[in-house]
Amino acid sequence: MRRILLIAGKGGVGKTTIAVNLALGWAL
Repeated sequence: MRRILLIAGKGGVGKTTIAVNLALGWAL
């Protein structure tokens, strides 16, 4: 899951994507 956060951070998609990734991380 951490890799997804790093990719999202480098991509600069937005805080929303990071928030979703965090939510999925807690869910899993």
